[in-house]
Amino acid sequence: MSKGFRQVEIPAADGQPIPVLSWLPEASVRGVVQVAHGMGEHAARYGRLAEALTAAGFAVYANNHRGHGEAARVESQRGNFGAAGFPDIVRDMLSVTEFASVQHPGLAITLFGHSMGSFAAQVYALDHSARIAALALSGTAATDLLMAVRGPQRKLEDYAGTAPARTPFDWLSRDDAEVDKYIADPLCGFSLTKASRASMVEACARTALPGAFGALRPELPVYLFTGDQDPVNNKLEWFHPLVERLRAAGLRDVTTRMYPGARHEVLNEINRDEVTADFLVWLGRVA
Repeated sequence: MSKGFRQVEIPAADGQPIPVLSWLPEASVRGVVQVAHGMGEHAARYGRLAEALTAAGFAVYANNHRGHGEAARVESQRGNFGAAGFPDIVRDMLSVTEFASVQHPGLAITLFGHSMGSFAAQVYALDHSARIAALALSGTAATDLLMAVRGPQRKLEDYAGTAPARTPFDWLSRDDAEVDKYIADPLCGFSLTKASRASMVEACARTALPGAFGALRPELPVYLFTGDQDPVNNKLEWFHPLVERLRAAGLRDVTTRMYPGARHEVLNEINRDEVTADFLVWLGRVA
């Protein structure tokens, strides 16, 4: 994991501090990638991706969601979005976009969300697609189909039976070393509180309303990439409907990549170099 980041705190809309990690290129910046991490992990895990992005000239900004990062060390805060729930996760992401825009005026911002972060990015895009130049989603799904089956009570450990069970987290990746790093990380491996899970289900329901993605500007480039063995989209069963809804809403530039054999964290998979290279090719075209 790269530790070559800077960390600052910026104010959220409600005044709470948002921890923001940034990685900056040594040379000139050509664009910005904003990262929204998943459930039960944290922003610093994206250091390897950030190294590849900064080498290509992109500045990277990633915040720790509420109840994640250092907050996860506190039992009462772990996996807890707070009283306002999931909408505050999305509002915090907008605050990060605004912060990055001030740091790099005039440069295009691509929003990248993984897993839970991809669900937040879907909600974000309904209201703020004009604020971003492109949208990338990994480990993603049509949220209504996922949550109708998994339900608000679903926890990370409940995915354990969906892949060979050397550990309860083998469903994340075929790379044993990456799985072991995740398990050893004290800021990983926890689920949301019951109230926070319920707030996520409620907030994400907007993305399943008929024609919801018609709110996105039609020229917004969208990139969706996943492993075909990802249990979060039920091995693509809930991935394809999301793609179809985006295209049906009139989005003209929707690109997909599905990696055979890969599981949930494609950026930590045995073919992660291929995944990262494909992402960079797409970024080079749209950002």
